[in-house]
Amino acid sequence: MTPAEIARGYLGAFSSADPEAVAAWVTDDFVNEHTAALGSGCAGRDEYLRRLPGFLASMPGLVYEVEDVICEGQKVAAAYTLRATVNDRPIAVRGLMRFEIRGQQIARRVDYWDSLVFQRQAGLAN
Repeated sequence: MTPAEIARGYLGAFSSADPEAVAAWVTDDFVNEHTAALGSGCAGRDEYLRRLPGFLASMPGLVYEVEDVICEGQKVAAAYTLRATVNDRPIAVRGLMRFEIRGQQIARRVDYWDSLVFQRQAGLAN
């Protein structure tokens, strides 16, 4: 698989709502970084896998619709629209993830999204 296919496969795995299916795409020493105020990063596949069930449960129907993928060597940037239901409200939040690929897995992910847009759509802020 190419690095771009790995990034697309990882993002596609979220629609399964299966933590193991998502975590299968990352390395044991995976680093998950968020730039948004509401985001919470972590290090290590085990910690990521521990957190995934709660995240997936909080976002029923989660899907990342990939808008564009840019790849340079082992680095990938994927622009997306995250769609899910939160507080019985449909949400659609645009963002971008940067990936560093090692072998056939993701070693690092940096996620950029607007947490205020998310809060407003979820009915958590005005």
